[in-house]
Amino acid sequence: MDTSFLQKLKLQTENSGSSTGQQWINSNAGHIESYSPVDGNLIGKVGITDEATYHNIIHKSQEAFLVWREIPAPRRGEIVRQIGDKLRQQKAPLGKLVSYEMGKIEQEGLGEVQEMIDICDFAVGLSRQLYGLTIASERPQHQMLEQWHPLGIVGIISAFNFPVAVWAWNAMLAAVCGDVSIWKPSEKTPLSAIAVQNIVAEVLKENNLPEGIFSLINGDYKIGELMCADSRIPLISATGSVRMGKKVAPVVAERLGRSLLELGGNNAIIITQSAEQDMALRAVVFGAAGTAGQRCTSTRRLIIHEDIYEEFTAKLLAAYQQIKIGNPLTAGTLVGPLIDKAAVEIYQNALEEIRKQGGEILCGAEVLSGGEFDSGCYVKPTIAAVKHDYKIVHEETFAPILYLMKYSSFDEALSIQNEVRQGLSSSIFTMNMREAQRFLSASGSDCGIANINIGTSGAEIGGAFGGEKETGGGRESGSDSWKAYMRRQTNTINYGTSLPLAQGISFDI
Repeated sequence: MDTSFLQKLKLQTENSGSSTGQQWINSNAGHIESYSPVDGNLIGKVGITDEATYHNIIHKSQEAFLVWREIPAPRRGEIVRQIGDKLRQQKAPLGKLVSYEMGKIEQEGLGEVQEMIDICDFAVGLSRQLYGLTIASERPQHQMLEQWHPLGIVGIISAFNFPVAVWAWNAMLAAVCGDVSIWKPSEKTPLSAIAVQNIVAEVLKENNLPEGIFSLINGDYKIGELMCADSRIPLISATGSVRMGKKVAPVVAERLGRSLLELGGNNAIIITQSAEQDMALRAVVFGAAGTAGQRCTSTRRLIIHEDIYEEFTAKLLAAYQQIKIGNPLTAGTLVGPLIDKAAVEIYQNALEEIRKQGGEILCGAEVLSGGEFDSGCYVKPTIAAVKHDYKIVHEETFAPILYLMKYSSFDEALSIQNEVRQGLSSSIFTMNMREAQRFLSASGSDCGIANINIGTSGAEIGGAFGGEKETGGGRESGSDSWKAYMRRQTNTINYGTSLPLAQGISFDI
């Protein structure tokens, strides 16, 4: 395995668990070992952030915020532009590292870095568009304004499946808004985070900026717990499972902080009688098997009209036979490994539950071993015929398992789509205008993302990303999601010589 890309990223391990953006801080708290699911090899060891170092980083971040918030927003945007340029220069090695450490195919690793570049571009434009409002006052010679100010420290807790892009969604918007950020990456993909921190550090150094604008801490859930309980961090943005979110939310709420949660998805595609089946087929295969089913937007449920169920299922099974599973850094591979052996066990448990509950496995359902599969993390994408009310269908299994079910009426399809607890992404393939419009209406999909004739997976950065119900209600990336990283302030200016009160109240003295 050629690992020259690691040197290109100036990766340093062992003691590189914590950084304030200019220097790495040594720690004696032990190490995280990062093993590649591709070949099972140890890539490197990363120092764990101890509590004393954590508090030091918080202090540095507080000091940096006092400087950063005073820098004009367009100048902050210029720093983000430079970060985007550095990412362009390092796109190839960073994309390869993401693939090697996480297991997604190289094209997806490169796509993830491109997503970081795109959000930098978006944030640069946003730095000149942090608009407030002017509001008509009911009082004479008064003017009302609404403006936005930075919050302070933004804590970012990211997941393994997008080890760098989700950080950028948060950190780049937060930066142009005048916030500083502290990033706790997944302990399963710490090296990708260290590589990004090295890239950002170059920009900070070249611009003579203080430590603490972009900080990194590595560790397990205990460091995350410190962040969530810390009143010095006004906003916690956390990406992960519903289980994790249910722990984060009450801790942050207890101190009346803000939380931005991006949690589980149990995403469905409805295939109607009028669907362009070949187009739908491509969307389903990528959505269900891509990234080995480890996207929060992965397609997990397929709701097919009964009149075309057999026809479409046959096409789908034939397509699954063409999926090449293997080393994600090898050209032509479509599906790489799951993140680790624990994920493989979850996959196997789900298959057992499908059978117990009466489902029929149509293809897949196999753990691969031997040769290039020696890491023990490779599985075959699976299709199962089920009923919509099976308990397992209502759970999110982070693996390439696709559930097929029939529907007869459009109302039934919508009901099946909406009956799960999660509400992230949803899609419908139809050429019927009424069905399409109904899907997008208040009585249609209840998800944060609803698509027509495209799949559930692969959102663009221009739109706010997030979902409803147990997905957490957070919104990241585009649109007006920047407002989550700022505090709103209403101002009233009296430029007259009298003091009229609102609502016509008289209070003379």
